[in-house]
Amino acid sequence: MSTAAVLFDLDGTLAVSEETHQRAIDDVLRALGIEKPAGFDQQVMGLTMRATFEALRQQTTLALSYTQLSAAKHRAFLARIDELHWRAGAREAMQAAQDSGHQIAVVTNSDRIVLDASLRALGISRPDLITVSRNDVREGKPEPEPYLRAAWLLRRHAEHCVVVEDSHAGASAGLRAGMRVIGWPQAATGRMQFPEGVCRADSHALWPALKSQLDQV
Repeated sequence: MSTAAVLFDLDGTLAVSEETHQRAIDDVLRALGIEKPAGFDQQVMGLTMRATFEALRQQTTLALSYTQLSAAKHRAFLARIDELHWRAGAREAMQAAQDSGHQIAVVTNSDRIVLDASLRALGISRPDLITVSRNDVREGKPEPEPYLRAAWLLRRHAEHCVVVEDSHAGASAGLRAGMRVIGWPQAATGRMQFPEGVCRADSHALWPALKSQLDQV
């Protein structure tokens, strides 16, 4: 059995997909004649679709229900699925972790339909890959439940798990789950402040920081 498990966030960590999610919301709002508030994308980065919906209801004239917005956003995102690609350094880090005998899982605030489509786009969809979507838990990140469920599915204790995240909300979830957390900011968000206790990785090189944390488990 491996000595540790690596729990990867999806959007912005494994996949360059944050802008695709943002464009999908733009597509929906544009069709409704609604302008997205300034700074909105950074405000909801890493949060659930429900949180995004609540923010839009508070800050715009959006009249759609959560179900209607979610369905429209999913359609817009899937129409853009070919935009997705690996974040530089992510695939190499995932492969290195597996080659070193460590278990892996993908844990996201995205719904199952988006998670599965994204994994197919990245070419890593397979029956034995442990994944946790927003639909698999009662509370998404920044609550710890998604990461605790992944650990349970992997049969690993929280202290034997290393989380890799690019957002404050995701990093908070990993810490609250009692796990080691690596904050891996994107180049555009390199100055992001992660919660205290997060190990920060260089935005261009994940594996050195990940290997260091795995060696300490």
